[in-house]
Amino acid sequence: MNKVLGIVAEYNPFHNGHLYHLRESKKITGSTYTVTIISGNYTQRGSTALIDKWSRAEIALKNGIDLVLELPVVYATSSAENFADGAIKILNSMKLVNYLSFGAETADVKSLQTIAEILYKEPKEYKNYLAKELQAGQAYPKAREKALFLYLNKDKKYLNIISLPNNILGIEYLKALKKYNSNIEPIAIPRLQTNHKDLNYSKNMASSTAIRNIIKNHKFDIAQKLMPKGSYLNILKNLELGHVVSDLCVFEHEIIYKLRSMSTYEISLLPDVTEGLEFLIKKAANSCNNIKELINIVKSKRYTSTRIYRILLYALLDIYKKDINLSKQLQPYIRVLGFNEHGKDLISQISKANPELNIITSVKKFVNTNNNNNLKTMLDKDIFATDIYTIGYTCNSFSNLDFTHKIISI
Repeated sequence: MNKVLGIVAEYNPFHNGHLYHLRESKKITGSTYTVTIISGNYTQRGSTALIDKWSRAEIALKNGIDLVLELPVVYATSSAENFADGAIKILNSMKLVNYLSFGAETADVKSLQTIAEILYKEPKEYKNYLAKELQAGQAYPKAREKALFLYLNKDKKYLNIISLPNNILGIEYLKALKKYNSNIEPIAIPRLQTNHKDLNYSKNMASSTAIRNIIKNHKFDIAQKLMPKGSYLNILKNLELGHVVSDLCVFEHEIIYKLRSMSTYEISLLPDVTEGLEFLIKKAANSCNNIKELINIVKSKRYTSTRIYRILLYALLDIYKKDINLSKQLQPYIRVLGFNEHGKDLISQISKANPELNIITSVKKFVNTNNNNNLKTMLDKDIFATDIYTIGYTCNSFSNLDFTHKIISI
């Protein structure tokens, strides 16, 4: 019997740790097919992907993925909760996915499930702890971490689990699986040696953050040791084409312009803007002309740098609270970025398993035939996000790539 493995990733860029995770996941699950959902041209931590979504899809396919789908930008740039929620809705809707594998600092799925159950059910005692931490001025992620620790009777076993970033995302996947009563079985693969913020490297392993930093500093002799050959060569090709977008600072003047042109009320409509934060952002935008200075002005114990980066990205991409609210109510489409022969077969099986699914293999065709205004709104955001992304290219900054770029076929 065929088994389907699901993976949610950014592959920004695809490195040796990702290859290890993929191979271990296949070995543990014995899967016949592997489908991955990747974020498009922007990331969950409020920045840009180093190279575009089609290039990353091609690398994934060449390293053993069968089918690559895009996580719509409204989910991909959201908090960990909505990021995971959107991805699980897509995987669950296929009705064929047997396993979800994710990288985590802790491979103890039972402990992760314990935390996910608390966050899903939100017992009164936990909510009281959370409210007290928020009232004390803690940022929400830290407040939630402390509230969970207190609710779990200060068990130090859980302290290390709930403070680490990949565990947090894994817990959100588990929570979403519970929410949708999914039969997908979760598998956690322990990360090797590095965490996502670690700027160091060890032998042939490094985090995506470290690799992006290494490439930014033109240390290509180091970078090529940390990635599969095809991934490294693809990045070199994009560098030669002028199609590498290093980070959100590439768009800092566009963002400052946008914030200066917005009223404080309009800024208040951006996701994650609460409690009068719009006034501080507006004041900062009016007094500086670069992102890093703006973030230093605005950030605080309550408002983390990551949260502010996401707010700036929302401003750039015209993503508002109403769009996030829509995404939470919506069953997203399945946008195909690339496939191999196995993946092509899998698309056919998915379509048969759930004929009601909106599977997009041609954006133009979908735009011409779709009658769902909510799906149109979401796809319009994806199209606009790509058009903005290519402004960051130094050559051939064409728009409308979502209409003209072919699906990657390996």
